[in-house]
Amino acid sequence: MEISAQELLLLMKEDTDNIQLIDCRETDEWQLCRIEGSELIPLSQFAARTTSWDSADEKKMVIYCHHGMRSLQATAFLRNKGFENTYSLKGGIDNWSVEVDPEVPRY
Repeated sequence: MEISAQELLLLMKEDTDNIQLIDCRETDEWQLCRIEGSELIPLSQFAARTTSWDSADEKKMVIYCHHGMRSLQATAFLRNKGFENTYSLKGGIDNWSVEVDPEVPRY
């Protein structure tokens, strides 16, 4: 259910067209930093915003937050709705900054 920062980086390099990157933090956190190419869908709005999605979509969804706890909740929610190709970024954007892109500010 989790994907590491290095695994995500590899996916982004190899198969960027088949990845949907979702940031489930809140707007104020999004304004501080984000992973390029991600879409903001705050966890507080998640259930309402995802009702129109099709679970048959073949794209791999990777959800992230600050440290990986909210994204695990979002991933579990989506998997329960039939989105089996959904993963949480282990350690969140903080770990992404440490392991992949130090230009992403830590907070």
